[in-house]
Amino acid sequence: MTLSLALIGCGAIARAHARTLGGFGSRVRLAFASRDPARAESYRRACRGFAAFGEYAAALADPRVEAVLVATPPAQHLALTLAALAAGKHVIVEKPAYLHSGDVDQVEAAAAGAQRTVLVAENYAYKPVTVLLARLLERGEIGTPRLVRLSALKHQATPDWRGSAELAGGGALFEGGVHWINLLGWLGPEIVAVEGFMPEGKTPERTMLVVVRYANGAVGTLHHSWEVPALLKGLSLSHLIGEEGTIVFESNGLFVLLNGKRRRILFPGLRDLKGFRAMFADFLNVLETGTAPRMTLRMARRDLALVEAAYRTATQG
Repeated sequence: MTLSLALIGCGAIARAHARTLGGFGSRVRLAFASRDPARAESYRRACRGFAAFGEYAAALADPRVEAVLVATPPAQHLALTLAALAAGKHVIVEKPAYLHSGDVDQVEAAAAGAQRTVLVAENYAYKPVTVLLARLLERGEIGTPRLVRLSALKHQATPDWRGSAELAGGGALFEGGVHWINLLGWLGPEIVAVEGFMPEGKTPERTMLVVVRYANGAVGTLHHSWEVPALLKGLSLSHLIGEEGTIVFESNGLFVLLNGKRRRILFPGLRDLKGFRAMFADFLNVLETGTAPRMTLRMARRDLALVEAAYRTATQG
C-alpha cells in the first residue's frame, strides 16, 4: 500500500513531519499545500513531493490525494478536518485537535458518515517513555500509584501564531500543555476531577499548575511553563510515587530510574524519542487493517475537556 498524503500548511512542524514520513519509503508519498504557492513548491522540491498546491482547497479537491495532515494553527483545524472528510480524505490533525472538546462530536459524526479515519497527531501517546511508564505501572512495579508529579518547564518564545490566543486557541497550557495532559491520562485510571491555578500576569497565560484526581484516589500534578529558562531547553525530572516504590524519569524521556520491587536504570530509546515515527506507523496500520488507533478521538476529547476545566477553575479561582 502507498498512501498519498498532502500536508496542509507549510510551517516548521510540516517540515519535521515530512522528514519522518520520508523514512517510510514507498509506503508514503507527499504533497504540500500552502496559501503561499512558492512556499508549497519549495517544500515539494526539498521533500521530493509529488505535488504542490497554492491553496488548501486545491489539495482537498485533487483525486490523487487520499489523506491530509492538517498542520495549520488550531483555529483552522475543525473547518479543514470537516472539509477534508467531505472530500473523502482520511485526516491526521495536529494537536490540540480542536478549539473545544465538543467539536470532537461533530468530527466523529462526519468521519462516520464519510467512512474515513481521523487521527489526532498527539505524539506523547506514542513516546517510548509513555509506553514504558504505562507498562511499569501495569506490572505493579511500584504498587498502587498515589502521586504523579510532572514537571514541564522551559522557555518557549512565541513570536508566531502561538502568541495569539485567537489563532492558537489559548495559552501555553492549551498549545503545549495538552501534551502533558495526555501523558497524565496514561499514568493512571480515569481522571475524575481537575483544577487549574495560574499566577497573575500575562495573557494568554504562560505558566500554570494543574491538579487532577484519578478514579482510584491518586493525585497528579502538572507544573507547566513557557517562561522558565530550564536547563538544556527543558531538561527536568518527574515522579511517580506508589505504595511500594517510586519512579523518577527525565520529563522528555531520556531515562527512567525505577526504585520499587526492582531497582533499575532504563533508557526508553532515543531513536524515536518524540514518538512521531510510531504515531505515523499507527496511522498507516489503521488504514491498512481497520484497527483502532492508540490515540483515539475519545482521548482527544478527554484531553481538551481537562484543559477546558483547568482554565475554567483557574479563572473562577
